[in-house]
Amino acid sequence: MKQRILFDLDDTLVYCNKYFHFILDQFADEMTTWFASAGLSRETIMDKHTEIDIAGVQLLGFNSEHFPQSFIDTYRYFSDLTGRAPSVLEEEKLWKLGNSVYELQVEPYPMMEETLDKLSVSGHELHLYTGGDTLIQRRKIDSLNLERYFQDRIYVRMHKNTSALEQILSDGGFDRSQTWMIGNSVRTDVLPALHCGINAVYLKQDGEWKYNVVPIDATPSRAFLTLTELKQVPPAIHDYLRIPGL
Repeated sequence: MKQRILFDLDDTLVYCNKYFHFILDQFADEMTTWFASAGLSRETIMDKHTEIDIAGVQLLGFNSEHFPQSFIDTYRYFSDLTGRAPSVLEEEKLWKLGNSVYELQVEPYPMMEETLDKLSVSGHELHLYTGGDTLIQRRKIDSLNLERYFQDRIYVRMHKNTSALEQILSDGGFDRSQTWMIGNSVRTDVLPALHCGINAVYLKQDGEWKYNVVPIDATPSRAFLTLTELKQVPPAIHDYLRIPGL
């Protein structure tokens, strides 16, 4: 029973959140230094940044300029709040810091190649469905030569939601009973898959981005599995399908 399996990219096949956390720590260091006289805590600063960050993503999608802009917007918010005069040089520093996250080395999750190899050898058709700017996502894809698994079955969307997934499924003539979505985000992977009536695998990760953490308020009409490691995906799908010899 050949399946069509859509994989998310960031924090499913390759690391992503840990690099944003690394840059966010540097942002928090700068902000607590600049606003030390106002007595702002690190927690207060980061809570406001999270609020601004999530609001921006909901409006603009995964536009790459949103992340550095969220630094600027948080900086301006506390400048207005505390009466500290804003600095063009400090804003330029924050803009460069925010953009630097896209320059960090792409690192695959453990057993990425082995997982994709096993599914491919088993006869399944692999697709890659990711959110973000095309140029940035293509750089990640090219750096790990992921086209050897996905070929032209790669979809990059600025807004990754139920409508985007529905269009991919409809345009591609997917048999929903034999289609899977594998991803770490409840918001952009799991819920759209459930709403579109396909099988879903929630690949739960530690330190998840708060934007992705929402209630699962849809009732599965097909398989819905929760796993914690990428290498668990092939046996979990094969066990569910009960295909002899796999």
